[in-house]
Amino acid sequence: MHYLRFFTFAFLLSAAHADELTLELKPFSVTHSFNGSVLPKDFSSLRLDAEAWAVFKVATISEHGSKVAEGDVLVSFETKEIDQKIDDTKSQLESLEQKISTAQIELKSLEELAPEELVRAERAAASAAEELAYFTATQRKISEQDAEQDVNRREQILESYEEELKQLLQMYEADDLTEDTEEIILKQQRDKITSAKFSLMLERLKAERMIKVYLPRKELSLNDAVLDSALKLKAAEKEIPLNLERKRLELKVMKASLKSQYETLANLEKDRALFEIKAPSDGIFYYGSVENGKWLVSDLAKALVPAGNVPVEKNFGTFVPSTSTFSIYAFLGQKDALALTGEIRGFATLSGLEDELFLVELLKLAEVPDTNRTYGAVFDAAFPKDIKPTMGQTVKIRVISYSAEKAITVPVSALLFNEKGWTVEVKLADGKNEQRVVSRGKSSGKEVEITAGLEPGQVIIVP
Repeated sequence: MHYLRFFTFAFLLSAAHADELTLELKPFSVTHSFNGSVLPKDFSSLRLDAEAWAVFKVATISEHGSKVAEGDVLVSFETKEIDQKIDDTKSQLESLEQKISTAQIELKSLEELAPEELVRAERAAASAAEELAYFTATQRKISEQDAEQDVNRREQILESYEEELKQLLQMYEADDLTEDTEEIILKQQRDKITSAKFSLMLERLKAERMIKVYLPRKELSLNDAVLDSALKLKAAEKEIPLNLERKRLELKVMKASLKSQYETLANLEKDRALFEIKAPSDGIFYYGSVENGKWLVSDLAKALVPAGNVPVEKNFGTFVPSTSTFSIYAFLGQKDALALTGEIRGFATLSGLEDELFLVELLKLAEVPDTNRTYGAVFDAAFPKDIKPTMGQTVKIRVISYSAEKAITVPVSALLFNEKGWTVEVKLADGKNEQRVVSRGKSSGKEVEITAGLEPGQVIIVP
């Protein structure tokens, strides 16, 4: 109800300012006008698809829009740093190859010596255990007995010397007078006894030291040797395979590094070829890139000067061969895009040359809008011979999407929408007005074609 009241109120409000219009058949067309840009059909983008190098500082660069011949340098970059990097990488490769050769020799030696080292460790452990067992079972007792025997021998010698002295004294006591020779012999014998006593004392000390110190210390040393050799054997059983695996891993890492370095060198040498870009044929060099029907320059132009750093993996320039023809690219709103169906032809003018009309034909129109909600369109153009199109020029395009030689049209303001649909207020013969339901057709903006519901000669009310 509120909806109907609104239309009724609008109708009563506009009736006070209404005009009458007599309908007639007349030509009707729907015209579209929009801007486009001239872009080449054939072009190549300048792009630094570098694999390993990231710094491209401009040394020389041709002027934007300059005509160049085949082989001319479009842009060159400073090469000092990359050349030094290539030389350094080659030196690193030579050094790494030498290290790998040394590591291979060391690995081979380790592989050959590893079994023998393990056998030696096992032999040393067995020998230490054998030495301890022999010492405990035999050598210690023998050493103690030997020390005791040495003491006994010294005691026997001393006893022998003392017995000899005793006999000498008995023999010499039979004489009343002791001769000088006899005194000398007695003195010598007494000296032997003194020396024998001293030797006996030393032998006893030595035997005591041997039994109480040296032999226990020897046993402790042999026990330590057994323990050490067992630990060394256990360590060897783990470390020898680990050392081999470690050396193999080091060699594997170095070989992987060598492969990576060779790849880096190959990429650097490949990137080195990007430091001078030449024209593949006669043509024109432009700054910026052609992407998705647009010529893009933006802030990239700031880098396209000597000493400027051009980013990698981005189109920064465009080369257009002299043989290339040009098309017109436009981006249409939904209203225009959905209306252009079938074969669409029209006219265009270059901005500044509006007196020069030339034909255009729609070649391609996107079926879905882009992220800017516009529909990309490509037009073929028959440029006049005296006009040489250039990339980036602005064009005004006018096309007709619909035309009828005879059609009934009404102003847009004469159409009302209510619960019956589209209606027009018709003035009847008796002077009264009637809301007539109509079918509308195409719209040119200000006028709408009526395909049913009205006839020529009828008078309508236009608010």
